[in-house]
Amino acid sequence: MVASRVGQTGRVDLTAPPSLGTVETSEPLTHNSGNAATGGIWRVQGSAGTAVRKVFRPPADPPVGRPAWQTSDEPTHWNYWRREYLAYTTGFAAAAYEGTGIVTPALLGAAPRPDGSVELWLAEATGVAGTSWTPDRLAAFAHQLGCGQARWTDRVPDQPWLSRRWLAQYLADRRPWIADPVPWEHPAAEAWSDLVRHRMRPLWEHRGELVAIAQAAPRTLCHLDVWPMNLIADGARTVLLDWAFVGEGALGEDIANLIVDSVADGFIDAALLPAIAEQTTQAYLDGLRDGGWRGSPQSVRRAIAASGAAKYAWMAPAMLSGAARGDERGGHNQYDPHSSAAQVRARRGGLLELLVDWAAEATC
Repeated sequence: MVASRVGQTGRVDLTAPPSLGTVETSEPLTHNSGNAATGGIWRVQGSAGTAVRKVFRPPADPPVGRPAWQTSDEPTHWNYWRREYLAYTTGFAAAAYEGTGIVTPALLGAAPRPDGSVELWLAEATGVAGTSWTPDRLAAFAHQLGCGQARWTDRVPDQPWLSRRWLAQYLADRRPWIADPVPWEHPAAEAWSDLVRHRMRPLWEHRGELVAIAQAAPRTLCHLDVWPMNLIADGARTVLLDWAFVGEGALGEDIANLIVDSVADGFIDAALLPAIAEQTTQAYLDGLRDGGWRGSPQSVRRAIAASGAAKYAWMAPAMLSGAARGDERGGHNQYDPHSSAAQVRARRGGLLELLVDWAAEATC
């Protein structure tokens, strides 16, 4: 690593990998700045190339970040601050789904920092961003993921820093978003169908049952943050970014996340949700089969339904709670800063219908 001075954009001293050359500019990238584990993400332009710099910080006193996004020193915690650093520096992320068409950015450098944080320097991934993918391209990735996760079914690696029981921990930490009691009758709910209004309350109140169903499903190595912002198509290959949550999870848990988060923040047209759900689910099942898994497809469909309904059970109560306190967007809006609260509620109506249908499918 060599010290270089940033140019007109962000004039600070950096210790950059030699392969980058002289650092010229540093541009902050969109990310969840409320996550206490993330100290920042930048695109750094050097005289010899471009890299992405990520800083990870330990828990602080007093805490930083948003209450729902606190980090931990506990290695199995859902938001353990060093996990992505370890996933890259040990070579784990690069090898996790090797041979399936899923790849990771090349590691250019890694180092501890004087303040106790650590940083990664990764080669910038280029290609078609997942935010503009079609259902067919999402399905192609789902097939790759199925092939990769088939090999880890019921034999999740034993690295001590992998997340464990991620879904239950994540869901418990959504409580700061939810009013007590939840204002279920708030006028904001009028944007949704009768089906959603009548069934979101029991979904929220019985989310623990859905978590238990998901936890009982066959286990595999999951990425646990599969969504369009973390996907780049490099021809037929898929670059999978952000390994901060990687750990054990249910077969299908990542697919549930992909389906929901493809449309939740407005990246892909919400009208495509039925096609996305159908195509990615079938492609994932085909990938599991092609990867050598011979279990029951219905058990995977149930796990997709249970994990998806459980993980996003907070969505409707959070939006209603936000509306009741005047924060109608219900949390940070860094990924979708231009939509109004009414537009977000309308866009998510079909998504909420999917969640309540999933809940019924999982518990029947």
